[in-house]
Amino acid sequence: MRRRLFSMLTAVAVACATVGAAVAGGTASASSSVAAAEPYQWKNVRIDGGGFVPGIIFNQTERNLIYARTDIGGAYRWEQASKSWTPLLDWVGWDKWGYNGVVSLATDPVETNRVYVAAGMYTNSWDPNNGAILRSADKGATWQATALPFKLGGNMPGRGMGERLAVDPNRNSIVYLGAPDGNGLWRSTDKGVTWAKVASFPNPGNYAQDPADPNGYLSHRPGVVWVTFDKSSATAGNTTQKIYVGVADKENTVYSSANGGTTWTRVAGQPTGYLAHKGVLDNTGQTLYIATSDTGGPYDGAKGDVWKLNTVTGAWTQISPVPSSSADDYFGYSGLTVDRQRPGTLMVATQISWWPDVIFFRSTDSGATWTRIWDFTSYPNRSFRYTMDVSSSPWLTLGANPQPPEVSPKLGWMTESMEIDPFDSNRMMYGTGATLYGTEDLLKWDTGGQIAIKPMVRGLEETAVLDLISPPSGAPLVSGLGDIGGFRHTNLDAVPPMMFTSPYFTSTTSLDYAETNPAVMVRSGNFADSERPNDSHVAFSTDGGANWFQGGEPGGINEGGTVAAAADGSRFVWAPKGVGVHYSVGYGNSWTASTGLPTGAVVESDRVNSSRFYGFSEGRFYASTNGGASFTATAATGLPAAGNVKFKAVPGREGDIWLAGGETGTSGVWHSTNGGASFTKLSGVTGAVNIGFGKAAPGRSYQALYALATIGGVTGVFRSDDTGATWLRINDDQHQYGNAGEAITGDPRVYGRVYLGTNGRGILYADNGGVVPPADTVPPSRPGTPAASAITSSGATLTWAASTDAVGVSGYDVYREAGATDVKVGSPPSASFGVTGLSADTSYSFYVIARDAAGNSSTASSPVTFRTAQGPVGGGCTAAYRVTNSWQGGFQGEVTVRNSGTAAIGAWTVRWSFPNGQTITQLWSGAHTQTGADVTVRNASWNGNLAGGASTAFGFGASWTGTNGVPSTVTCTIG
Repeated sequence: MRRRLFSMLTAVAVACATVGAAVAGGTASASSSVAAAEPYQWKNVRIDGGGFVPGIIFNQTERNLIYARTDIGGAYRWEQASKSWTPLLDWVGWDKWGYNGVVSLATDPVETNRVYVAAGMYTNSWDPNNGAILRSADKGATWQATALPFKLGGNMPGRGMGERLAVDPNRNSIVYLGAPDGNGLWRSTDKGVTWAKVASFPNPGNYAQDPADPNGYLSHRPGVVWVTFDKSSATAGNTTQKIYVGVADKENTVYSSANGGTTWTRVAGQPTGYLAHKGVLDNTGQTLYIATSDTGGPYDGAKGDVWKLNTVTGAWTQISPVPSSSADDYFGYSGLTVDRQRPGTLMVATQISWWPDVIFFRSTDSGATWTRIWDFTSYPNRSFRYTMDVSSSPWLTLGANPQPPEVSPKLGWMTESMEIDPFDSNRMMYGTGATLYGTEDLLKWDTGGQIAIKPMVRGLEETAVLDLISPPSGAPLVSGLGDIGGFRHTNLDAVPPMMFTSPYFTSTTSLDYAETNPAVMVRSGNFADSERPNDSHVAFSTDGGANWFQGGEPGGINEGGTVAAAADGSRFVWAPKGVGVHYSVGYGNSWTASTGLPTGAVVESDRVNSSRFYGFSEGRFYASTNGGASFTATAATGLPAAGNVKFKAVPGREGDIWLAGGETGTSGVWHSTNGGASFTKLSGVTGAVNIGFGKAAPGRSYQALYALATIGGVTGVFRSDDTGATWLRINDDQHQYGNAGEAITGDPRVYGRVYLGTNGRGILYADNGGVVPPADTVPPSRPGTPAASAITSSGATLTWAASTDAVGVSGYDVYREAGATDVKVGSPPSASFGVTGLSADTSYSFYVIARDAAGNSSTASSPVTFRTAQGPVGGGCTAAYRVTNSWQGGFQGEVTVRNSGTAAIGAWTVRWSFPNGQTITQLWSGAHTQTGADVTVRNASWNGNLAGGASTAFGFGASWTGTNGVPSTVTCTIG
């Protein structure tokens, strides 16, 4: 399993950065749309690990002070009492999301409270910011930052080399940084506050995996990759004189200074042809050890050697367990460590041995002889110097049952960092591409026993989250993850036993459940097709995600894209990446191409009507009323045409949709209550990444909204209990999770609970500690008396002074006076409404009532009375009916309305009777009613006015059974 997050998750990080450019954290200021922040308790949904740990750093003078760095998920500090890790960079905001990429970490051996982080995720265009040195004087509780004039790459090639940050062990005000991409060696003399390039350092490093890579990723040059001090060359308080530096240059990979960094020379006699991933100095033995590989890693490395330098005599000795000249060498070396309690004892790991497993080598005589952690006996059998217990993280077996010589779980892969505790020869930790392992009885290796290896990763959460769902029954959460597929989380505070299998997706790109039948679930995802040509990129569950089975798939699919389940689970719509949208009745036994929706669209389902699905692509919203067989672009305008856009339909409310996202300047949140026919953009929301729903607040009927957005000038996680009228910030400056946004959802069973997906910090969830907003019993103020304008023979525009409310007005209801029972004619979200379908030369009276999200209604406004205009003389209209598309059980029709006269008309009404019991399920460009077989359609507000001879059209979707006859008579009347 390879950690290739740079390719699959770049869009996620860039989306977060787009919004984060506005504001980074802070407490929401008072305004009409943002309430004071509410205290929330944030913690991880436990998975334990899930990502690459390229660095483990032990402090050399304080016992149990240990740090770990990750490529995209920040840095951690070890807590010995609980044997768990504490995250240190959750304060990083969206404007500096790249600081979660940690390319190096240094812990001060003199003032042990001090710790330094070299932060920055990408050195190409994916990260808009330069790198920075973060410094802390309280072991990572608080931080200060110094921006650098170049970028750093915590998730770039060569990120496992190092450490490139180092503190002078005698004069700790001096800190060195090895920089990438030609920037050379840098130094601070004031404990990391200011930095300057070491002009005398001669070689910035020339190695790149692929210098011609047009994406600027593989052409990255790791540069200066490690710094090691010879502490014995100075006394406390004085500058250390002898320093060794590793450079990513196969012909010149080790340099040294004998005068405290004033001048530098290439170390004579050094080996060539390989890159020194690690350089570790055994001060007692005056020996520098290096581990080399033919590539910068961390995914590859086919040749390498281990060497030692006698720093007194200058003699180099090759001490490779398997030398590069041997036919048995198919790996490079990394993971180099020495036992500070036992001079001459060292270990090294392969960089990299995918098959049958990583190999650890151990020497107790300075590399003269080595033993392996496993050996072949009679192929394919192996003997082992270790046992492995993953009961605390059972998913690490990956559900595999391999044939010998492979075993499950593996020892690891991408083992760039392996460290023996400088105070305890029995404790060793090492990082892999999926977790962090360790042992506390390492010395058994030397006496013929088996060391016990187990995960030592609790609290370190590094998964990249692509989707989350929280169904109304069953497990409270189901996750879709990058690299390890995803899980069914029955207990948020316990590690789930196994990721999704049957089939296993490397990354699950989309999840959905049937809203009214939540045991039915669907997921789509990615894997290497060449390795599993018979597997499908879509899978189904009928027991809430406990068990899965794969469906078939259309041809040409390589990536999962998005997938949606009908509200009742009867059918599914799938938009695989790079392949046209398809639908399936049942569980994917067959798929039929949908029409009308572009390739690459995002698809979702209505949460009430099983026939309704929705799509979005490049600023256009699409709707289907026939189960995904065909989609039609709605008339909605003003939606973001670019950027990462997410939308979801509200459970329990047909046609109620929220959409969030877009690029800087166009980003925001939009709401539709008519199936996407039109959207209203929320004022005060100036940027957004994603939006989700959860259980409604007590006394409220509408689900709580959760959004990652910029509201009132503040970027954060927000909740709204009143349909978006007001928002409450629910995170704080210490919990910003700068790489978040691809997934967010509330819990439909627990009010106030939100689940947040991050790109590298796993899944977070938060509760508000039982805080319940006070019941809203105060109705909105009385609306102003409507004013009628643009009066025609069939309609008018009503406007009125808006109501006010202590919490927020959620909308209005417009009524027509009609004797004993007044008729509600519309429910606009704002203080205007266009009435249509009126009769010519007729008097009408209308009034308005305001309402809020708690269900309170205002006093009715005073009515407005007006008379419609007379209809045109000598005019008339015609209507032509036709079926444009038909399938079993459903069809789509279109009616063309033409002004058959010479004078303009202001409104029209079309009527017909279906001959075979057909039923309209959706109609656009008009407003319809149907009683039995009789259908009446009146013009929309924008297509009633027709000049003489002009025409317009409306369309509809309908269902049929048995026969689909055409109406015998279709009439059109004016008004």
